[in-house]
Amino acid sequence: MALKYAYNLQLFAKDGPGGEKTEPATAKKLKDARDEGKVAKSKELDSAFQLLALFVIIKILLGYIGNGLTEGFYRVYKMIPDVVNDSIGGFSNKQAMMLTRYGISQIFWTVLPVFVVGVAITLVVSVIQVKWKVTFKPMKPNFGKLNPLQGAKKILSKDSLFELVKSIAKIALICIIAYKNIDDYKDELFILYDIELKQAVSLVGEIIIDTGMKISIFYIILGLVDFLYSKHKFNEDMKMTKQEVKDEFKNTEGNPEIKGRQRQVMRQASQRRMMANVPQADVVITNPTHLSVALKYDTQIASAPVVVAKGEDYVALKIREVARENHVEIVENKPLARMLYANVEIDEQVPPELYQAVAEVLALVYQKKEAS
Repeated sequence: MALKYAYNLQLFAKDGPGGEKTEPATAKKLKDARDEGKVAKSKELDSAFQLLALFVIIKILLGYIGNGLTEGFYRVYKMIPDVVNDSIGGFSNKQAMMLTRYGISQIFWTVLPVFVVGVAITLVVSVIQVKWKVTFKPMKPNFGKLNPLQGAKKILSKDSLFELVKSIAKIALICIIAYKNIDDYKDELFILYDIELKQAVSLVGEIIIDTGMKISIFYIILGLVDFLYSKHKFNEDMKMTKQEVKDEFKNTEGNPEIKGRQRQVMRQASQRRMMANVPQADVVITNPTHLSVALKYDTQIASAPVVVAKGEDYVALKIREVARENHVEIVENKPLARMLYANVEIDEQVPPELYQAVAEVLALVYQKKEAS
């Protein structure tokens, strides 16, 4: 006795129902992901260009920034005796806060151009990576993210481990680059106490800029690699199974079977309306068996005869049957039937080229009616 087991082959398919995700993402899925803020983007590339822009601007504006900071320092330093002498009861917290605010404002206006350029560079790099589209969906609260189990899975996932290893490697390489570069300036660093403040600031600025530029170049290379990896990973994550592609097509374009039935129903309704016009026709011109064209000539409606029904094979037969039942004259004229069927649609007037041929047929029909 054979045993039979019911089983579902989809349970053995990779990535769940629908099989393995082998199909590229459709335009609709990519658009939906974009609307939700899911894009292939590298934060490392943003940071790299921000860092590079920062040090390039500092290099260009080093004199301006150095002068601004030293002059701000001198102004604050010179104000201290005046504030102390003018105050009653000694140097108070109020005077200290006033001097601090003044010093911070001097620093702020000095370094403001650097921050403005940094923000502009960040915006440009982001637009280049993912183009311009504002969406607030990622900001919507999602209480599912508060699930501790889901959070633990993310922390222990291979993506998180990869990011951790990448961060450690990145910090280690940056430290190595910074150490080697500063070590090249060790002789200059030992004379900082023996030179003037402006020269010291200039030297420190030069060391910082040189080190920062080298770190920025390394960071850009890392960012480009990270961007290519992010793009590849995004495309892999967006892939769809064959069943998902079929389901999406059905949802967007409609089920082909349903659309086919709808077209059939529409054709049947059109044929019923057409058959209802046959009894009012003046004549039906036939092929004689394959084609039938019904004409009506009413000078109150149109200046020329109008095709009120036409068809071939089975439909042509039904037109002739309805015409006989309603005593509509049927005339056999193969060339005229073919010309009318091929060139004139339903509810259209007969073209001038066929006036003579149609007029002859109608004349015969009217003569028969008068004779009867």
